[in-house]
Amino acid sequence: MMTSMDSFPRRVAENILPLSVAETLPAAFREWHFTGETVDHEIPEETCRLCDKEGLRYHFEIRNDQTGHRLDVGSECILKFQVAVFDEGRELGPDEARNALAERMRQMRLESCLRALERLAGVEANDILSNALAYYRLHKSLTPKFANVVFWRLQANSIDHDPTFFKVRLDKASYVTDLGAMRQRNVHRIWRALTSAQRKKAIALGHSAPPE
Repeated sequence: MMTSMDSFPRRVAENILPLSVAETLPAAFREWHFTGETVDHEIPEETCRLCDKEGLRYHFEIRNDQTGHRLDVGSECILKFQVAVFDEGRELGPDEARNALAERMRQMRLESCLRALERLAGVEANDILSNALAYYRLHKSLTPKFANVVFWRLQANSIDHDPTFFKVRLDKASYVTDLGAMRQRNVHRIWRALTSAQRKKAIALGHSAPPE
């Protein structure tokens, strides 16, 4: 069931209708689709050109099929306003569209981590960092030891990164042993990259959560 026009914020209408042929919002949104183009601005300071929400890091481009106009928007607006998302020419259903955008977000976060690691390896000629980069390229994650060194040196070199984008592996007994043997301050350094289950594991190994 299409959302009624009265439920749309006025700012959405002001942003989308002048760029569309249709004069009502439900019909106007049917003219638009996600192009597949995305931008990671690396800093959450951009604005959604549809709803005017601020503080966005990622832009998803939508295009009007009839007018050719384009807008950089947040992924939430694509889903909320049922902007079409396609995969190899087939329009995706709501759940498929949500999964497709989530996968694109995951890929952008992975690319962000790789950029940070590449910058770090370029700044410091260090075998550990080079090996960490090669490991991340292969496994899309870091070991606890690699994560500790990587986050330490990223911060020391003031290289922009988000620890929550990184994944840490604990799927081998040796990695769990390494985590248990780490100093408390080093566990705190990688804490934000750990999942809730991994944090529980760290606590079970005798570590404590970092202070708020």
